[in-house]
Amino acid sequence: MEQVKEEMVRRAIEIGIVKDPQWMERLDEPVPMWVLLEMVMRLHDVLNPPHKPFD
Repeated sequence: MEQVKEEMVRRAIEIGIVKDPQWMERLDEPVPMWVLLEMVMRLHDVLNPPHKPFD
């Protein structure tokens, strides 16, 4: 489970959602809701691109 948390925080830092690299040391602390929502919205855009053709 720790690897999953580390991967999520690493990706959030890479794409610029999380600006503080010290989050890697605080994986079990709750994150702000805006961080979680931003990650969900970006994941949605990756999985369902807005300009993807239907056929």
